[in-house]
Amino acid sequence: MSLVGKKFPNVTIDAMSEMGDDLRINILEEATSNQQKVILFWYPKDFTFVCPTELHAFQDALGEFAKRNTKVIGASCDTNEVHFAWLNTAKDNGGIEGVTYPLLADTHRQLANILGIVDQDFEYNEDGEETFTGSNVTYRATYLIDETGKIFHESVNDMPLGRNVKEYLRLIDAYTHVQKHGEVCPANWEEGKDAMKADRNSTAEYLAKN
Repeated sequence: MSLVGKKFPNVTIDAMSEMGDDLRINILEEATSNQQKVILFWYPKDFTFVCPTELHAFQDALGEFAKRNTKVIGASCDTNEVHFAWLNTAKDNGGIEGVTYPLLADTHRQLANILGIVDQDFEYNEDGEETFTGSNVTYRATYLIDETGKIFHESVNDMPLGRNVKEYLRLIDAYTHVQKHGEVCPANWEEGKDAMKADRNSTAEYLAKN
């Protein structure tokens, strides 16, 4: 079930800083208390394959997110200790050394289960006993949260599919344009391009020019 348009769950989760500090982070409070947007991206597991490419890609774009008053937070179901070990593993050895944004450690899957992004199924065998299937880690889910704590974008990739970080910057630009100007953003809109008023005439004018 989609959470777009709803407040992000009010849940506080363990997290790890790049300096090895144990943190407690509430995404809703990060957005509302600091009056900033938040991008929360979930990845399946530390010390894996596609995951470090994504974490480094978000790190490379950190300055662009900061320009947009947006905080970047990563998340998985690993422990703080595993996060810290990975943060201290060199990039050329598959690690994420150099990543400076916090990483949630949702070890008990409290938040991930609320969001419904864990790869897990429960079935019953012939004896009526509950059996578990699935990897019990999260898919590549991404949430964009505004300054009021409202989710304005969510997406979920299957585990082999890495994300395009530039698309999240574009979505933040589009949403900020809507906030500032009250206009709507057409397909493939980018900063500096024409937007539209939310009425039939404006749509017709836009289509006539494009």
